[in-house]
Amino acid sequence: MATHRLFLTVVLSAGLLAPALAARADEPKAAVRGVADEDLGNQIRQAVGTSDKPAATRFEARRRGREAAESAVAVLRSEGFYAGEAVSDLSDRDDEDSEVVPRAVITVTPGPQFRIARPTIEWQEVAPSPEVQSAGTLAMALRRGQPGRAQDVLSAEGRILSAIVQQGHADAQALPREVIVDHADNTVRPTFRIDAGPLVRLDGLIIEYGGRTRRDWITDLTPWKPGVVYAPDRLGELERRLRETGAYDTVSVSLAPADQVTAEGYRPVILTLKDRPRRSLEVGAGYSTTEGAGLDITTTRYNGWRRADTRVIGLRLAQIQQRLDYRVALPHWREPRQTLTVTASLYNEITDAYDQTGASLTADVTRRSGLNAYTTYGASIDGGRVAEILTVGNVVIRGVDRDLFNVSLLGAFAVDNSDDPLNPKTGWRAEIRAEPIVTFGDAELTYLKTTAQGSLYLPFGEDKKLVLAARLKAGVITGAESQDVPAARRFFSGGGGSVRGYGYQGIGPRIGSTPLGGISLAEASVEVRYDLTDQWGLVAFVDGGAVGENSFPQGEDFSAGVGFGVRYNLGFGPIRADIAFPLDPRDGDAAFQIYISIGQAF
Repeated sequence: MATHRLFLTVVLSAGLLAPALAARADEPKAAVRGVADEDLGNQIRQAVGTSDKPAATRFEARRRGREAAESAVAVLRSEGFYAGEAVSDLSDRDDEDSEVVPRAVITVTPGPQFRIARPTIEWQEVAPSPEVQSAGTLAMALRRGQPGRAQDVLSAEGRILSAIVQQGHADAQALPREVIVDHADNTVRPTFRIDAGPLVRLDGLIIEYGGRTRRDWITDLTPWKPGVVYAPDRLGELERRLRETGAYDTVSVSLAPADQVTAEGYRPVILTLKDRPRRSLEVGAGYSTTEGAGLDITTTRYNGWRRADTRVIGLRLAQIQQRLDYRVALPHWREPRQTLTVTASLYNEITDAYDQTGASLTADVTRRSGLNAYTTYGASIDGGRVAEILTVGNVVIRGVDRDLFNVSLLGAFAVDNSDDPLNPKTGWRAEIRAEPIVTFGDAELTYLKTTAQGSLYLPFGEDKKLVLAARLKAGVITGAESQDVPAARRFFSGGGGSVRGYGYQGIGPRIGSTPLGGISLAEASVEVRYDLTDQWGLVAFVDGGAVGENSFPQGEDFSAGVGFGVRYNLGFGPIRADIAFPLDPRDGDAAFQIYISIGQAF
């Protein structure tokens, strides 16, 4: 165990120190003196910059000093120190004959920080309604007495303009502003000159499209009625509704020019669409030490029924699973933002815990709320022949074949605030699912299966090269004992999608080398990801998990693994290759596991 802990320390230390080791020990182009404020000093030093080698001549050192002084003054102005100065010099100015090339030095005198005073908005041409004026004033958000930073003034103008556009003035524009910097009282008095333009009301669509989708179906997705006041979010919602169907290569929604206003005074909206190819073929592959190789072939047909529908045939051929799926997705079914998905499947599974052959039919309705929250409800029925497997030593005992049928309902809620489905670098995800299940046939019981999971992604640095990712998952089955629940419905853990370092289903209760599964589940993962280049990256990770036969896993049920891996970015997502080691292997566990697939582990 001590060896495993030492290995874990080495792996994590290597992952965390990789960025530091990659950085070069550059030196500042000029030393900065005279700045007492730490934050201001850091900003100036960052603006001055560094060089990978010292100045070769006194002339170059003086040039670096002048450039550094100019950069320092620019920072002072941007932070509101409009009377500040920066003077450049050399570290040994009096010794002109020295053979040692001196360093550039700048002495900064910040002076007082100027403060905002009397920020105002001057409405040009025709002033908008008092409500719009109030919205612009509130959005300006410049307080008297706050530091007169240049960026704050520019940001305030942008906020004013955005607030006015949100109020329906689509043609609003900012004219040249006036900013008075008064050295007599150390104040900054900005005056924003805004031309709000006319209030815009929306008309219907002008559809520029020659594809297969019915125009009346497209028109029904419009989230406004003629005459409603313009808002950018209305146009953005229409674009989102069309993009999420996956049936189009190009979706563009824009307001028609002002000269196309209708007799009622309304502005049409121009919608430009281009269909994606009618059919697509995708082939994927994966590999892990215990699960073996797997091949996925998917063929998709788009828009066959002229309402942005998707029909998918998926075939999976793997060592432990063979599966054929036929899935139909009808986006905006019965109403916008609601998708009906119907899936019919045939499957055969050969695992260490059970063998299962059967068929299933599932129907789900998923409704989007806002930008990224999804509620799903549905029902499914499946049935087939199941046999539990028991391996003792080298003897494999196949249980009695049972014909089992399951009817289940589904309720789920998910939020995805991450920035990328396959390679997230920032944000978070969360999901909770509840499935009441009725089993009948050679066994009869009713129970509830509930799972919840979440993941968090924390980037470091402006370039987000270093990412700390974490994942938690928990599940519980209530209403039945572990041994009564069909093996295929129990919780299992272990493998590339859960706890790396262990074989598929390798964590939790066992008899001999046979995993039994359980009615409770807990998993956690922490991963450090670092991008060496645009294509190549490294990871170090710790995974832990437990499967229990009670309502909550016990301490002896817990297992953990550590490892590292590489990533190669294909553009749409990374290929991952991981090697992981179990920290507390049991009899029959391999010394390590290898996993290869597309996308991050979570």
